[in-house]
Amino acid sequence: TAVNALLPHVLSEAPRAVFDADALNAIAGDSALQILLAARASKGQQTVLTPHPLEAARLLGSDTATTVQSNRLAAARALAVRFQSVVVLKGSGSIVAAPDATPLINLSGNARLATGGTGDVLAGMIGASMAAGSDALAASRAAVWRHGALADGCPTDRPLSASALATGSC
Repeated sequence: TAVNALLPHVLSEAPRAVFDADALNAIAGDSALQILLAARASKGQQTVLTPHPLEAARLLGSDTATTVQSNRLAAARALAVRFQSVVVLKGSGSIVAAPDATPLINLSGNARLATGGTGDVLAGMIGASMAAGSDALAASRAAVWRHGALADGCPTDRPLSASALATGSC
């Protein structure tokens, strides 16, 4: 796929990167990509991974119920250490973990964030903050909280859409 063709270059060269969805699945299925991902930190490259529980399980080579959902904090921490990256484990009480920091459990947000595309909005918010100069951990913590707070502020009498969430117009 196109993602698999681009990932080696991006993993090797990008000074800052956020990986979500298809990129995470490609990395989970390719040990060479996993090595490139883990090596980024030693080169001063900042990385954020934003898996949902199934993607996290794939990256850990396990299953969702046993490894991820039974202990979300441990799963997020294991991913952060293994890949030397900031990890945002999405879900109820999204967790932000880094290899050398205490994990944070985010309390903003609601079940409507399971709507298709809202994770893309979160990845974009993190990437935008990193592009503006924030480090990966600070960008992730702030974006996860803001993403949830925006969803919490959306009226419950109409569906939440990713585009409304992104523009703050819900």
